[in-house]
Amino acid sequence: MKIIELEPGDPRLDSELLPVLRELRPHLTPQLFREVYERGHAQGLRFTAAYAADGSCVGAAGWRIVDNTCSLRKLYVDDLVTAESARSTGVGQALLAHLEDLAREAGCHEFDLDSGTHRTGAHRFYLRERMDIVAFHFSRDLTPKAD
Repeated sequence: MKIIELEPGDPRLDSELLPVLRELRPHLTPQLFREVYERGHAQGLRFTAAYAADGSCVGAAGWRIVDNTCSLRKLYVDDLVTAESARSTGVGQALLAHLEDLAREAGCHEFDLDSGTHRTGAHRFYLRERMDIVAFHFSRDLTPKAD
């Protein structure tokens, strides 16, 4: 397996990474994804892709380094997804290990991610990978209400 970082403007983002990422984030269009990555890159957003031996993209991770008062420095994973066709083949484990190495190299004290409450299969995976459930994540929708 080959794991690489993809910078904004890389044509593989749309053609290879986005189809995998859309399995987790189906609302993303190519245009919206480009816009989010261009804005997010300035805020530290990065994307990592995992490729199988045949050259197909089989995993995607969106992540950033965050400095704050509670963790001091952490690597936060926005998105982590393995293509449906490649699940249970070690892709997720390889991506997590790669990201954890990046976090250690950057001097991070924590490695964090949130996972939707409905994603029970992902939760089993994270627990199997020795991640702990350490907080509740609260959210409020700010979408304008229709009249």
